[in-house]
Amino acid sequence: MGESDNLSSVKHIIVILSGKGGVGKSTVATQLALALRNEGNKVGLLDVDICGPSIPKMLNLQDKEVFQCSDGWVPVFVDKEQTLGVMSIGFLLHSSSDAIVWRGPKKNAMIKQFLRDVYWRQLDYLIIDTPPGTSDEHLSVVENIRQYNPDGAVLVTTPQAVSTGDVRREATFCKKTGIPVIGLVENMSGFVCPHCSECSNVFSKGGGEALAAQLDVPFLGCIPLDPQLTQSLEDGKNFLDLFPESATRTAVQKVTTAILEQVQKKVTE
Repeated sequence: MGESDNLSSVKHIIVILSGKGGVGKSTVATQLALALRNEGNKVGLLDVDICGPSIPKMLNLQDKEVFQCSDGWVPVFVDKEQTLGVMSIGFLLHSSSDAIVWRGPKKNAMIKQFLRDVYWRQLDYLIIDTPPGTSDEHLSVVENIRQYNPDGAVLVTTPQAVSTGDVRREATFCKKTGIPVIGLVENMSGFVCPHCSECSNVFSKGGGEALAAQLDVPFLGCIPLDPQLTQSLEDGKNFLDLFPESATRTAVQKVTTAILEQVQKKVTE
């Protein structure tokens, strides 16, 4: 079974990167996948964060099993219409508390297998959630998707300078490996009060936008730190459906629209 059997049927591939852990990269990946699905797209979400797979819990799929068919692994679907499929190492563990204690080559082989053997069928978008940093695992992802002309990477940061500094390294990684940068998202941009919905700037503001300007990449928007979003992810519920009128949902939608605009721009160039 060749790699082209599966990824060749994917129209758009987007990689989610962050320079450090704890900036909400998996949150952004999950909300982007759900927002794209809500717009009528068929979406795949691939969690290649081998040592910290959080996507299954965020989508209430942690007890699901992965099955194989003649074409490869069948992703776990969020909905009965099968418009959002998910694959994660988390589905292959006996328990959510199991630790992955693997050396680099075994991790890289697992990532390659995920990228080669998952039977996505026809997809409009494949979102790939990667581990934090720039490691050989990221190189494995890039090397295995390069032939499919990925649309590029979305860089996720928080407003603080220590986080934006790490993103500079992500941008350098993209440049060295030839992966286009779709743009930058500033996550945890202010705190939304659960009582009055007012957004307060807990951290310094504007770091993401300033960094995007310095790196000469599009700024895709801000997503605030919202307790309702956090609780939804903890409970494995769809925040976008639960809180359709929230400012955070609007922020996620704006980021999604900005990403789609950049993807379309690259297609027409």
